[in-house]
Amino acid sequence: MRYRLHKSTPRLATTKEIIETKDGDVARLLLINDKPLNQADEQKEQARLDALLSDPSLQQRRKKSSNDDAARVLKVLRILPRAFLYQFVGTISTPNGPAEKFTFKPNPRFSPPDLETQVLTAMTGEIWIDAAQERVVHLEGHLQQDKDFGWGILGRLYKGGWVMLEQADVGKRQWRVVRFQMMMSARMLFKTKNFDTVEEITQFAPVPMGLDYKQGIQILRRAPFPPGEGRP
Repeated sequence: MRYRLHKSTPRLATTKEIIETKDGDVARLLLINDKPLNQADEQKEQARLDALLSDPSLQQRRKKSSNDDAARVLKVLRILPRAFLYQFVGTISTPNGPAEKFTFKPNPRFSPPDLETQVLTAMTGEIWIDAAQERVVHLEGHLQQDKDFGWGILGRLYKGGWVMLEQADVGKRQWRVVRFQMMMSARMLFKTKNFDTVEEITQFAPVPMGLDYKQGIQILRRAPFPPGEGRP
């Protein structure tokens, strides 16, 4: 797939065009704060792409990091049935058809196997399941109490934080995350950090199967972002 990712925080907004390849995703920065790159920023972006083309090990490291992130997310998703107790609320209408809505709360019998899943023991929320394709279309969780991780040595997540994600069928029964939002406050070692970010993924389009990352970069360079088009 080829798509556009708009990521915003209180301090910065960026828009990237991304192409999935057999060597991992490749991206081109298109907009900063919803404006086209100036000449200096465009030169930096082209130099970054040149470096990727000339040094395949850079792309290999990018792919490994991306795979590690995806594996952590998948691990959390797979453990959701055991981590929570669910209550059916009813059937609701969504733009993609009916969905079954459930609320959830921590399962007192769940023992988190690692740091990444400890936060689930303090989270409540709701989840919507596409009735036809049995896919999660909406998930929202709220932290009901402060939660230490690493026995409080590594850090703490503070009560009131929340996360939300939405998925959709983007064509030919391919389901992708189309929106992710997180607002969390955490103490990490001796520093407090606030996470306030929104990611919106749009304009999905298929690309040929079997592309390598160099071909992906060539495609990104052949189709520059239309001037003045703004945020997708």
